[in-house]
Amino acid sequence: MTSPALAQPLRILALGDSLTAGYGLDPGQGFAAQLQKALGEKGVQADVIDGGVSGDTTAGGLSRLDWALADKPDLVIVELGANDMLRGIDPAETRANLDAMLAKLKAAKTRVLLAGMRAAPNLGADYAGTFEAIYRDLAAKYGVALYPFFLEGVAADPSLNQPDGMHPNEAGVAEIVRRILPHVLDAAGIAPS
Repeated sequence: MTSPALAQPLRILALGDSLTAGYGLDPGQGFAAQLQKALGEKGVQADVIDGGVSGDTTAGGLSRLDWALADKPDLVIVELGANDMLRGIDPAETRANLDAMLAKLKAAKTRVLLAGMRAAPNLGADYAGTFEAIYRDLAAKYGVALYPFFLEGVAADPSLNQPDGMHPNEAGVAEIVRRILPHVLDAAGIAPS
């Protein structure tokens, strides 16, 4: 059974870093544009706001969260932490920033889909274990939806990434959107059609 048609388009804020911002991609090829198109193909009218800033950390995301919430989104996809990890920032700092963001979103009664990230293998097992647990722990603490790994099915696949091996190409973004779409619908409270 599908949800009744929404009176107005669903407002989704994709708050993230270069992976959300569509680094290296032409307009219309990034995550927000492709997600909006995919939702439309499912019969869901949505405005997906691109809140991605290349190079952003969880600290940067926290500092701009109040401003980003001015658009009054129905759902916020939080995709942050990759740059914290790449810079070797203490996972405790990443955790504190994401915790503060989720607390603000909960206070605003905004639905959330937290997109997790995995640590690069060269950082070691201890760092990886501590870093990757952040997402699972905070999703449980705040009762928000979790998509465990934003780059699931795309990371380390040369055919789905740009030459830098870190940023998805247009096909890679399409694969991210295909995999995350059911989670977005669920987090937004919309039954899949």
